[in-house]
Amino acid sequence: MECTVNWVPAMGMSLVAETGSGHVLVMDGAADGGGRNLAPRPMETVLAGTAGCTAYDVVLILQRGRHDVRSCRVAVTSKRAATDPKVFTQINMHFTLSGPGLTEAAVERAIKMSHEKYCSASIMLAKTAEITTSFAILSG
Repeated sequence: MECTVNWVPAMGMSLVAETGSGHVLVMDGAADGGGRNLAPRPMETVLAGTAGCTAYDVVLILQRGRHDVRSCRVAVTSKRAATDPKVFTQINMHFTLSGPGLTEAAVERAIKMSHEKYCSASIMLAKTAEITTSFAILSG
């Protein structure tokens, strides 16, 4: 996996990343740090990427178990250390899923498998952060 990040001086602290798969991701900083608030902060993209990684796993695990998943949403909250390097110290991921016949046992198992075996991002962040999860299954 690879990525190239270029700073765009004409746009303050904007950064443009081009991923190895050929996609572009724009990041920016807050105004108090020289940014223009035009895009997510780099650490927000880390959090979003982690939520995306685990959501991907959970949906795939449930689908492979022949569960009819119709939706999956992950709401993430976090806390960071007060001093540099300001790593994440706490992360909570609340999953909201729907699908006919989706069971608590299946969802709980999929989340556990993601966080213990498959999601590289959450396993990596767990080295500095306490990661907690919760979930709800919507009817219908």
